[in-house]
Amino acid sequence: MAKGMYTAEENVRMLIALLKKYNIKRVIASPGTKNISFIGSIQYDDFFEIYSVSDERSAAYMACGMAAETKEPVCLSCTGATASRNYIPGLTEAYYRKLPVIAITSCGSQNAIGQNVEQVIDRRNQLNDMVCFSTHLPPIDNDDDRWGCEININKALIAARRHGGGPVHINLESTTGRKFTESELPDTRKIDYYTYTDLGALPKVSEGKVAIYIGNHEEMSEELQDSITKFCAKYNAVVLCGRTSNYFGKYRILPSLVIKQDSYKSEVADIDLLIHIGNVSGDQFRLKPKKVWRVNPDGEIRDTYKKLSAVFELDEKCFFDSYAKAAEGRADQDDYYQKWAAEVARFESNLPELPFSNIWIAQQTMKRLPDQSVIHMGILNSLRSWDYVDSENPFPGYSNTGGFGIDGGISSAIGGALANPERPHFCFIGDLAFFYDMNSLGNRHVPDNIKILLVNNGRGAEFRKYNHPGSAFGDDADWFMAAGGHFGSQSPDLVKHFAEDLGFEYYTADSKEEYAKTIDAFINSTHKAVFEVFTDYSEDSNAIKMINNLDSNKMSGTKNLAKTILGDKGVKKIKSILHKK
Repeated sequence: MAKGMYTAEENVRMLIALLKKYNIKRVIASPGTKNISFIGSIQYDDFFEIYSVSDERSAAYMACGMAAETKEPVCLSCTGATASRNYIPGLTEAYYRKLPVIAITSCGSQNAIGQNVEQVIDRRNQLNDMVCFSTHLPPIDNDDDRWGCEININKALIAARRHGGGPVHINLESTTGRKFTESELPDTRKIDYYTYTDLGALPKVSEGKVAIYIGNHEEMSEELQDSITKFCAKYNAVVLCGRTSNYFGKYRILPSLVIKQDSYKSEVADIDLLIHIGNVSGDQFRLKPKKVWRVNPDGEIRDTYKKLSAVFELDEKCFFDSYAKAAEGRADQDDYYQKWAAEVARFESNLPELPFSNIWIAQQTMKRLPDQSVIHMGILNSLRSWDYVDSENPFPGYSNTGGFGIDGGISSAIGGALANPERPHFCFIGDLAFFYDMNSLGNRHVPDNIKILLVNNGRGAEFRKYNHPGSAFGDDADWFMAAGGHFGSQSPDLVKHFAEDLGFEYYTADSKEEYAKTIDAFINSTHKAVFEVFTDYSEDSNAIKMINNLDSNKMSGTKNLAKTILGDKGVKKIKSILHKK
């Protein structure tokens, strides 16, 4: 073994690299075999100050005294078996005194837990008042493992200082402790953490394309929307939204038409800094920013785009106001917003006449909704369809994207309608989600300001759309994947009788013409109502395929529209038939 080399185990080297980036240098080591990969790597590194203590209980208390004196994190390192159990008294002391002690407990393979293998104990659960955060770092075999390891180390090292500090636990799996072959540490990403105490020293907004992405967000106050707008003006930024973002300021863009194209990547989507606010969203935007800042009062690390470089535990308005104030001398700009607006307009101008489908229904319905409407959308096809359609009216949008299941969509809409009886609440939902939650219609509290538009294509059309893995099974996907044939197989009577017997007005349509004759009566009804629209699942897939292939550089006219739907072979076959004629 060459002295001064680092272990071959990448998870261990990543931990060492991030300890150095966080400037955590003090380590109290106890003897053992499983922690040789870690200790053998750092004992030749001049950055670290290492102290040897054979009794782990004493080591933990020594770390408490050292952390209290230096006001800096101190690491502990031990081997497998019961060594970590001896940390319990000292870590409990650290917990109640909020001392940043980092217990790095090395171990063998997790697969050996419970198999009567010597020196293997179960460390997966910690006492409630022993550590603030606990994580396990398994061996790294691929990029996803690497990302998970990187995130969890950052979480642990931030938690040691967060909210006043406290002890954390890192269970470090080591299986090849004898191999020390690496001369360098990996270039591992450090995630910076800011809170109200850092308002005078926040990082600068980088030069380049700056975008704010808003996930699922509660209805915004005018004051917050104004703060976002002022920020955008000073930093030449744009706000990318879905229907559940609930920002309706000057710099708002619905980007689905641009960034969901199958064969085109717009230059405007090449984002240098993405500021991420809000929570879990169903927008499915394929954004690939170079760097991400997350701004949220919860202060949690949420690395949605795998490019997170900073977390701001701040109220959103405080964040945007602070940056706008720092840029008071700058002239307002909207160049980047205008480029986005031009791209969206270009694709909107290429929109073809879509088949009778969820997206077509969204297009036609949005422009008819009355002022003050509130929109609720089911998971997933309904939400996607409404993301393609914009409106000049600031309609609040909601969807159950938190747990992201199809259940509860109607119930959520009813709850909103009950809480705000002055505003009409529209629920746009597919058949599986409708039947999943249909019992909610029988609740005696259902108010008259609830209107449900049910798109019934007889199955989970999501699993039959052209770019879903289920589409490879063709009609066989209906057996057990898309759940075709349930709930009356598009019975014209089932929902009608159920709704009417529960006191709802019922409307129906199965074509564009019938829809056009019926939609206004449904929308303007003064009574609770259900509008069941019967579509063909294949038309839903065709509509999505058409709208995802609008690139004007590649798509033009009827020929390419046919190519989009039928494919190259279909177009050639039609050409052959026409040529023979």
